[in-house]
Parts: sequence; C-alpha cells; structure tokens
Amino acid sequence: MKKLMAIVILTGFVFAGCASYQPMGVIYTKVDAGIASADGPVGYTKVGKSEASSVLGLVATGDASIQTAVKNGGIKSIKYVDYHVENILGVIGKYTTTVYGD
Repeated sequence: MKKLMAIVILTGFVFAGCASYQPMGVIYTKVDAGIASADGPVGYTKVGKSEASSVLGLVATGDASIQTAVKNGGIKSIKYVDYHVENILGVIGKYTTTVYGD
C-alpha cells in the first residue's frame, strides 16, 4: 500500500510541472480568474459564455474562445472577461470563458 501511494504522489509531481499560467491541483482544480478588463466589472448588461471539455487529458472538444462567448451573449462592447477551470484528476475537465459587456 505504501508503494502504491508513493507511485501516485510521484506521478502527480511529474505531471503537475513546476509552473503554470493558472493555479493547478494534481487531484482537483476549481479556479475562477479574470483574463482581461476593458472598463472594469461594473455597468454591463449582457453575459456570454463559451465552453470546452477534455476527457482523460487525451481528447478535448469545444470552443471556449472569447469570440464565441461574445457571439453567444450578443455583445458588441466587451467590459471584462473571466475564465473558469474545473478538472478532476486530469480525467474530466471543463473550461468556461465568460464575457461581460453591452
């Protein structure tokens, strides 16, 4: 049992890497963060979202682009952009971009 735990922990360190542009947990990640702000997070009237997902870290599908979120929300002027990442053991991942604007 101790050998199995050691292998799981070492594997996590190998796949986790040393640095990332976003906070990442080896076992579970659930992060909300801002990407950009044009005029600040106040005074918006519309919200658009776009999503992508991954399975087993092998297959990823979807469109989590800002352009698609703008289209989905009918936004003409972007106020700010957020992203949300949720990942469980690298098996199931969901990535959402949210655009706020007018």
